[in-house]
Amino acid sequence: MTTRHDRNAWYSRFAKTTARYSGRPRTFSLAVAVIVVWLVTGPLFGFSDTWQLVINTGTTIVTFLMVFLIQNTQNRDTEAIQVKLDELIRATQGAHNALLNLEELEEEELDAFRARYLALAAAARMRMDRGDPDTDTPEAPENKV
Repeated sequence: MTTRHDRNAWYSRFAKTTARYSGRPRTFSLAVAVIVVWLVTGPLFGFSDTWQLVINTGTTIVTFLMVFLIQNTQNRDTEAIQVKLDELIRATQGAHNALLNLEELEEEELDAFRARYLALAAAARMRMDRGDPDTDTPEAPENKV
């Protein structure tokens, strides 16, 4: 019996492998070669509508499918980075654990956190302008939301 996890794992492996190969110089060269062959065959087919339709249809199909494959690998990579960042925050003494899993917050909550860190950056720049170091770890200002 095939489980949902097995089907998803197959797709993830397929998407990852396809994305890896699609970004290689040989794959680009193959795509250029296909276009050159298509261009060279233009006079043979009288630059007909069918001749044009072949390249248009082919590129549309490839583009449509690649969007899903690339999105899958992008989602997986982003999720892995988020988990790694969460672990760094969790393991760093003095770090604000409230920053864990920020990507799940609503826009207003993210804006509030961003405003707190913008205020820290502005204060650090003011200290630097006075000649003071900006290497401390001050507390983030209170959240106004």
